[in-house]
Amino acid sequence: WDRIEGNWKQFTGKVKEEWGDLTDDDVAQANGNREQLAGRIQERYGCTKDEAERQIDQFAAKH
Repeated sequence: WDRIEGNWKQFTGKVKEEWGDLTDDDVAQANGNREQLAGRIQERYGCTKDEAERQIDQFAAKH
């Protein structure tokens, strides 16, 4: 995740592809912070924190 966080601007498009319901503001406010991103995913998709974390782990493994 450190690599993604360090290159957040380059990953914003991929984040939007993965979680299309996130707004540009959601992505900008997360600013590479994994916990912030998990919170935004929880809000938009109505999932648990564990589910959001699992999705982020899968995303990080792909990138």
